[in-house]
Amino acid sequence: MHNCIRELLAYFALLVSSQTSAPRTALPHFEDIARQAGLTVSHISTAEKRYIVESMSGGVGLIDCDNDGKLDIITTNGSSVERYRQSGGDLLITLYHQDADLKFSDITKQAGLTRKGWGMGVAVADYDNDGWPDIYVTGYGGNALYHNLGNCRFEDVSEKAGVAGGGFSTGAAWADYDRDGRVDLFVSRYVHVNMNKLPEIGSNEKFCRYRGLLVQCGPWGMEGESDFLFHNRGDGTFEEVAKKAGVDDPNHYYGLGAIWGDYNHDGWPDLYVANDAGPNYLYRNKHDGTFEEEGLMEGAAVGGDGSEQGSMGVSWGDYDHDGRLDMLVTNFVNQSDTLYHNLGAKGFEDATVSSGLAKPTYPYVGWGTSFFDSNNSGWPDIFVANGHVYPQVDSIPAEAHYRQPMFLFRNRRDGTFEDVSAAAGLASMPLESRRGAAFGDINNDGCLDIILLNVGSPPSLLLNHCDPANHRVLFKLVGTKSNRWAVGARVSLRTGKLMEFDEVRSGGSYLSSSDARLHFGLGTSPTMSEVRIEWPSGKTDVLQDLPADFIYTVVEGAGIRDKIAFPASTR
Repeated sequence: MHNCIRELLAYFALLVSSQTSAPRTALPHFEDIARQAGLTVSHISTAEKRYIVESMSGGVGLIDCDNDGKLDIITTNGSSVERYRQSGGDLLITLYHQDADLKFSDITKQAGLTRKGWGMGVAVADYDNDGWPDIYVTGYGGNALYHNLGNCRFEDVSEKAGVAGGGFSTGAAWADYDRDGRVDLFVSRYVHVNMNKLPEIGSNEKFCRYRGLLVQCGPWGMEGESDFLFHNRGDGTFEEVAKKAGVDDPNHYYGLGAIWGDYNHDGWPDLYVANDAGPNYLYRNKHDGTFEEEGLMEGAAVGGDGSEQGSMGVSWGDYDHDGRLDMLVTNFVNQSDTLYHNLGAKGFEDATVSSGLAKPTYPYVGWGTSFFDSNNSGWPDIFVANGHVYPQVDSIPAEAHYRQPMFLFRNRRDGTFEDVSAAAGLASMPLESRRGAAFGDINNDGCLDIILLNVGSPPSLLLNHCDPANHRVLFKLVGTKSNRWAVGARVSLRTGKLMEFDEVRSGGSYLSSSDARLHFGLGTSPTMSEVRIEWPSGKTDVLQDLPADFIYTVVEGAGIRDKIAFPASTR
């Protein structure tokens, strides 16, 4: 017994030593500049949330729509049952163009983004390889594909392209799943809703109650909808192939967040889908245009205790630098967000408790999220946006309220995370019920910023004032044989003993689309000894001895085309 106690004490001493001896870098400080930046359009949502369609919107996106080197912002607009019934809803999205000095202008109408409906999610990619990023918007009752004609002028090609879909579409993500050089589109769908026959609040004793309160009905007790996979024909049109490919969701689970990622590093993009109140899907790419669903077998479908969860947002990232993609999923209240640690051939393990994420996330409803290096330390941190779906919970004294805080979890470099939200300035910001979150370098200073959708309010734009002592780099990739936007490309870089990697994605978080440029924090390393780019085509380019603190544009097979230094004041 005494030997066991001594061994335990030695173990905890070692654990404390490893945590305290890990290098520490200054925390970032976030400032919400949305109002002064001109992001003033409110997301449309009724206060009562009588119906489930009113609670699930919406996503946000980052796009450089005129290729001027500055990120522009997309927010979904939502709607209300009354507005949808009377006039077909509202404009699906708002597009803000970044002008100068972090000022944005609403250019939605002059850009031609005039389709009305009930906007839910956003995914940005260059589907026709013409060099201009296009916008796909999911929504209730129909989706939209906006083809970029150049310089932020768009054409609605939804019907012509064959991707208008229907029903209650939510998540969307682009990837070249068959590696033919053209990006394809996956769309998850949620529940079947008849706008003319909506279940009234509290009308079902089992499915329209929460802790004794009368609330909106669903998703429990409602019929789910199948998912879509649109294969890019290369002529501006798409073929819906979900059933043929094996990703149509015959169980009709309640699909929300969707994200592509090569979790087994075989060179082919795989697909993860977060299902609300059901097991999540992990579709392994079989290299022949079809997929095998392996979520349960791989240990990434349910919680470690075998329970199904109410999953919303998703993010891939290598948080422990073992060379494998791990999965983060945000969940409903009293479930904790889930961290699936990738063990390679052994599948995934639920590392939520051991990582320190279980307790702080348990009382809240999580939505937009990502692994991202908030302070350029070289180690991915975690951000989570929260917000309840039932405004009625404000009447329960011990319950987390409708408007909820945001979380920033700093990577402690030993497999665990610590909540540094207050120190990073997030806790002092007004509470909101938030949904989508997108991540990107808004002002090109090498620090990742965050755009957030607030239900019923204007968005938040969190400008990141991160540690100027740490080095950083951004890579903008341009495919030639691969798809032009290089979606699916993997960049691995080495600085001293540290190896980092990430992949170019379009879609993820909660119904959102982040900056396609890959960001890496480099800590104290002023150079990268090697940068390896694995392109979707199968080609590999290797760059050596690159200096840090630049935005590099790299062309497949041709090397560096351009580089722009970060401002000296940020280094």
